[in-house]
Amino acid sequence: MQRFKPHSVIHSHCDKTKSCKSCFSTLFKFEEMQEIVKNFTVVHVDAPGQEDGAAIYPAGYQYATMDQISDMLPTVLQYFNFRTIIGVGVGAGAYILSKFTLSNPEAVEGLVLINVDTNSRGWMDWAAQKLSNLTSSLTDQILSHLFSQEEMSANTELIQTHRERVSKAPNLINIELFWKSYQGRRDLDIERNNTFKCPVMLVVGDQAPYEEAAVSLYIISSRFISLHMADAGGMPQLTQPSKLTEAFKYFIQGMGYMASSCMTRLSRSRTTSLSSSYSMEGSRSRSRTLSQGSQGGQLPPSPSHTMEVSC
Repeated sequence: MQRFKPHSVIHSHCDKTKSCKSCFSTLFKFEEMQEIVKNFTVVHVDAPGQEDGAAIYPAGYQYATMDQISDMLPTVLQYFNFRTIIGVGVGAGAYILSKFTLSNPEAVEGLVLINVDTNSRGWMDWAAQKLSNLTSSLTDQILSHLFSQEEMSANTELIQTHRERVSKAPNLINIELFWKSYQGRRDLDIERNNTFKCPVMLVVGDQAPYEEAAVSLYIISSRFISLHMADAGGMPQLTQPSKLTEAFKYFIQGMGYMASSCMTRLSRSRTTSLSSSYSMEGSRSRSRTLSQGSQGGQLPPSPSHTMEVSC
């Protein structure tokens, strides 16, 4: 696999039932997103056994814990010689990136966490899951993680598409192992004295199952920006790529990237400037425009590479 020079990197980590290629293809292939990705290397990282064409794990296979998957990420960065990343994660992928960022704060410049839940399951959740294991199929359990009851009732076409994707997945055994690993996640204990050192954008759909978890995380730190997306549901990267692209562009502009790029219509409509949240962050206040980051004021060679790798 080709090695690239260190430069700005967008690192994505996907949720269950999808490889990162399918999870983020709608977003990263979206027309307005091309202005962003042409300036970055985009690396999609799949959890073990979740990539397209993955070999099926044998019976009794001991799958990695969420902590162990997170601990695999430094190897990926080291292999490609990436010093820092901007992380984008959905669901379980957002949890994994959160754990990685807490353990390696110097390696993460910013985080976009979509429908994240950094808490472990409580006793009520544990009991409900035990009952669900007895009464519901794996497909139904995963769908209830991805979508709210309201969304499953209102958007039958989308739900049926994902139902078929899960139930007919050739690596369903691997998906089940990943699902169980996520269900056994530990509490990351994020609080005011133990939180992220980088800017974080929390994205949640207005009908997402983890809406409450995202809101409770938002109030912990002034570094957090919350993007509550109407009509987005459990997969805003698929259902609202335009709005998410605009928000993401403004987020990285607040970090000092793409400073010369025109404001989007979303950012112009904001009554409160999101970038003001970062103007007070001394450690992140330096400008990182592409022209300033290269020698002689010239733009560096285009780093618009996209890769998909598996832990």
